[in-house]
Amino acid sequence: SFSRCLCSFKALQERQRQQMARGLPKQKPITGVKQVIVVASGKGGVGKSTTAVNLALGLTAVNPSKSVGVLDADVHGPSIPKLMNLKGNPELTDNNLMIPLTNYGIPCMSMGFLVDDAAPIVWRGLMVMSAIEKLLRQVNWGSLDYLVVDMPPGTGDVQLSISQNIPVAGAVIVSTPQDIALLDARRGAEMFKKVNVPVLGLVQNMSVFQCPNCHHQTHIFGSDGARRLAETLGVHFLGDIPLHLNIREMSDRGQPVVVSSPDSPEAEAYKKVAAAVVRRLEEVST
Repeated sequence: SFSRCLCSFKALQERQRQQMARGLPKQKPITGVKQVIVVASGKGGVGKSTTAVNLALGLTAVNPSKSVGVLDADVHGPSIPKLMNLKGNPELTDNNLMIPLTNYGIPCMSMGFLVDDAAPIVWRGLMVMSAIEKLLRQVNWGSLDYLVVDMPPGTGDVQLSISQNIPVAGAVIVSTPQDIALLDARRGAEMFKKVNVPVLGLVQNMSVFQCPNCHHQTHIFGSDGARRLAETLGVHFLGDIPLHLNIREMSDRGQPVVVSSPDSPEAEAYKKVAAAVVRRLEEVST
């Protein structure tokens, strides 16, 4: 009877697997977009959106022939309009596709362009998913080499839906070096592995603070946590971004450091990460 019980359990598992396989949506590329890079983090507040915009600008800085766009998939807390100094409603093409708003040569699309600045987006899951579908399918991106997607924090519906609906070339996980952020970064990396999205690597944000007066370096959030986690998970380490006043001030002004201070060490750090992302994309696509 034990073996009969085991057989029926295995049959149930197989049936569930078949239903799952049937239930998964068929991946459909975004028209005009060659490669989609998602920027994710296990938790909020680790500088994911700032990393996403500077990565996008870094990709064009390391290879000016490449065209790059940014999609803000954080429906509840859209940051891209502020970071890229963009506001207003997108215009529509003749066939009702939204035209992205552009600054610094980067076309951007965000929920923030479609709702009032101060209006809270108090939506249930189905409405959020419908908004994501619109942002994915009803935007005229023209022709892009890379679309950088700024994901919401966590590992929920939006992350799963994007990973399953469009072919994603790779995921960049952003974390600070502190243990609590690393725990969630680990969950994020494991989720992408589960849905067969290549993890391009980890970015360690706010890695070190250098005093502007005496130049003493302090590891406020601990040191090298993300580098060690990358080793543990067997994923690549893409680089360190310092905790720097210039990054915060320029982000708040809507002037990302890669364009506003292109020769600064902090802009160089983002460009290094961008170059590492390009290298990893080549590795995972061969």
